[in-house]
Amino acid sequence: MQPVRFLHSADLHLDSPFRGMRDVPENIRERVRESTFGALNKLVALAIREQVDMVLISGDVYDLADRSLRAQLRLQKALQELSSRDIRVFIIHGNHDPLDGRAAKLSMPQGCHVFGTEEVETVLVERGDRGVVARVHGISYSTSAVADNLAMRYKAVVPNTNPSQPVYEIGMLHTNVDGDANHDNYAPCSKQDLQQSGMNYWALGHVHTRKMISGDTQIDQDQTCIVYPGNTQGRSIRECGPRGCYIADVTADGRTRLTFHPLDEIRWHVEQISIAHMETEQELKDALEAHMQELLQAADGRSCIVRFVLEGRGTLHDVLRKGSALQDLLTELRESDLAGGSQDSEAFIWPESIVDHTGRTIDLDQLLEERSFVGDMLRMAREIGKDDQDLSDYRSEALSLLMTQPKIARLLGVDAAEPDEIREWLQAAEELLMDTLADGGWNG
Repeated sequence: MQPVRFLHSADLHLDSPFRGMRDVPENIRERVRESTFGALNKLVALAIREQVDMVLISGDVYDLADRSLRAQLRLQKALQELSSRDIRVFIIHGNHDPLDGRAAKLSMPQGCHVFGTEEVETVLVERGDRGVVARVHGISYSTSAVADNLAMRYKAVVPNTNPSQPVYEIGMLHTNVDGDANHDNYAPCSKQDLQQSGMNYWALGHVHTRKMISGDTQIDQDQTCIVYPGNTQGRSIRECGPRGCYIADVTADGRTRLTFHPLDEIRWHVEQISIAHMETEQELKDALEAHMQELLQAADGRSCIVRFVLEGRGTLHDVLRKGSALQDLLTELRESDLAGGSQDSEAFIWPESIVDHTGRTIDLDQLLEERSFVGDMLRMAREIGKDDQDLSDYRSEALSLLMTQPKIARLLGVDAAEPDEIREWLQAAEELLMDTLADGGWNG
């Protein structure tokens, strides 16, 4: 087997609108919107610096089927730069950018191949005196909702006919493996389907959080490497932490070594702050500002967007629940020098929100032991929260009346809520219960 090095990326979502950023100043909002293009520029620079043989982009290159002209021109420029360095590029399209969408008539640079929708195509990759170093197989979505198991079509690929000179086989697919409930079930397939295909490496897309379905960062020749690289730029508070791509190095004996490289221009964070030992609003403000400073210093030149989650029990709980205290604190943080980002060369940190999960100073262990209404309610909530299925069933029952109203259901986003998010609602309900009883109970 000839050695080969390639870059695996997916879910670029170029020109994503970043909805829900209306409260952000114009200069910061524009930089957020440019971040998907910044990640693309970093991808190109990385591919050139690491001298990869090819770049794989596994679907959702664009954010919409009717992709913007700006996004198409930016991609064309990136592909031209890669082509000028003799780096091959292979692209498949996914549910966000199916090939039935509206596209501009732009010329494709030499060495770039976009897979069609009719059948799985196979392209030989030749590199100078090494000859054929890989075969890349792929298929794009024809429409935004593909329900077929496209992985099964890859079985038609003719396997290596010369065992003494094997060729590295790469399958590109935008898919939901094993029905991950957190993602739309497009082109569903199983891990077993992929392992039985004869591929050495599955370059997947669709899941925005990087993970390895099979294998590890060091893969032997007889293993199938099944990889989601995640998206290249986080687009909401649900997509925290480093975002980027993998570079795969394949040795002559068929081993594959994977290295993750961050590409994100702006990083999203959720940070927990405890009020347990705080007595004043000044202490809380100082703690939040210190946390912002630490995040920015550790960001390696990136800008940050952060949601602060206040936790713990303490005397500040009652202060935070009164009037506009939280909103006033958030406004003050947003007007600080750290959050400004007024110059394009400066990184900024923008407080997205402050969420209050604090509680009164009470003996919770004692309440849980009490044979009382509050004790019964707390014990029931804790028991429900232990199991994801029990939590889902309770949510459906408790919110059944609200869910009969389509507009309310969409506004709440209940169907899309993850177990941890439902647990947060349950915890908030606990605190509301105890606060109400502590304030004198109900009037009826």
